Amino acid sequence: MSTLYSRRTVLQGMSLLSLGLLAGCDDSSKLSFKYGKDLSDKIMGRSFKLKDTEGETRMLGSYQGMMPMIFFGFTQCPAVCPTTLARAAQAKKLMGRDGERLQVIFITLDPERDTPELLDKYVKAFDPSFEALYGTLEETAATAKEFGVFFEKVPSGDTYTLSHTATSFVFDSRGNLRLGLSASLTAQECAEDLLTVMEVC
Repeated sequence: MSTLYSRRTVLQGMSLLSLGLLAGCDDSSKLSFKYGKDLSDKIMGRSFKLKDTEGETRMLGSYQGMMPMIFFGFTQCPAVCPTTLARAAQAKKLMGRDGERLQVIFITLDPERDTPELLDKYVKAFDPSFEALYGTLEETAATAKEFGVFFEKVPSGDTYTLSHTATSFVFDSRGNLRLGLSASLTAQECAEDLLTVMEVC
């Protein structure tokens, strides 16, 4: 049976939340995650500019007030990408009403094949709120580099696949990078760490 998490069950942090609401977000707060990697001391992903499937320019500031979770992949990915997006959808549900603030963003590493129409259909098959972003080959490479994401084409018959980093990057609602979630974590583990991010901002 699925476990529905609440902030109370994750941390005894309602007092911290109240203080945060009164004083604003503490950008320097050090968080303690049970499963993911604390990335609070990293400066990554702050200057990317890509397009969404409607052709609108998006950047990190476009998601202020939300908790962006960014994952890089491609629609023809055989396992890691669909598994990660399905896990994100499940984690969002486990977060209850707090999950409404989670904004999952899928950035394609394969803009040559991933058209806006294909991307939109792909991500929304997992959750209607999920967004996909794309850029030129140069913009894609620059954005991946900004996040420290590795990717390369791997020949496969008369076409190719991609080998790439499978980390999900989570920012707080003020645009500060907080958390890295590996592909090996479960949806429940992700939900618990995501709620920890929300305790600060």
